[in-house]
Amino acid sequence: MSQTEPPSQERPMKARMELAAKMKDEDKLYKRDGILYSTILSPPETLDKLKDLEARDDDVVLVAYPKCGFNWVVAVLRKIMNASTGKNEALPDRPPLVEFLPPDVQQKLSEMPPRRLLGTHLHPDNMPASFFSKKPKILVVFRNPKDTVVSYFHFMNKNPVLPSAEPWDKFFSDFMSGEVPWGSYFDHALAWEKRFDDPNVRIVTYEELKQNLPEEVKKISEFFGFPLTEEQVNSIAEQSTFRAMLETSNKSHGNLGSVFFRKGEVGDWKNLFSEAQSKQMDELFQSKMAGTKLGAQMKYDLYCQ
Repeated sequence: MSQTEPPSQERPMKARMELAAKMKDEDKLYKRDGILYSTILSPPETLDKLKDLEARDDDVVLVAYPKCGFNWVVAVLRKIMNASTGKNEALPDRPPLVEFLPPDVQQKLSEMPPRRLLGTHLHPDNMPASFFSKKPKILVVFRNPKDTVVSYFHFMNKNPVLPSAEPWDKFFSDFMSGEVPWGSYFDHALAWEKRFDDPNVRIVTYEELKQNLPEEVKKISEFFGFPLTEEQVNSIAEQSTFRAMLETSNKSHGNLGSVFFRKGEVGDWKNLFSEAQSKQMDELFQSKMAGTKLGAQMKYDLYCQ
């Protein structure tokens, strides 16, 4: 187990998959404070315990709304951390999402040596309060909403822990109204807009990462205070292209490799959206994000027209 990763959960992922196979789709999600969560991965006792989670100022925190590139950036961060420390620690078999850690496992986080890599899909208002009071550096990843909803649709259909998202038209409607696991994409975006100028927060878009990965690897390493040589930066970027990640996903994510890494394309939304749905998303984005710094950073007109 990597020393900088949360301890393994007590119930192996295989057991969770077996449990999911026996559950009806309607039982796989439950609502808490108006937001849907996975019954198996994030039961109430797990989310209750999160309120006590004590962050440290040197924690490496990664936040992303689902299907915005979280697993990709986790792998980039692990490579950065290994390269800067000279270690080559084995990758754990699951993402470091704190809302997936049962209470007893959360308890063990305090025993981990620095620097810990912690992640979450949670809305900032529902993240442990210490993530802000202790002021660790937080990297937030966003992706254009059209590609996000299409990726989310395929993810739901491939992941047995979550209910089927079929048919597309219904899932699109649910996404637009925020009736999907972890809540509304736009609520997440607007909450981070409020923290856009926080010096402990850095927001990067999936599209920026795709466009210039070496430059973004350098910026991320500098943000977290991990010194890297130019050679290390280029090596990490080369190993972290989506194609490279896809090719090694069976090793990094086992049988779930194809669940977490599908296409990684920008513009894949055009394969599913109807003209009416495209217009509906354009209007919603305009009403929610017009005039915001995050909205401008997303370059919506470039990637969603």
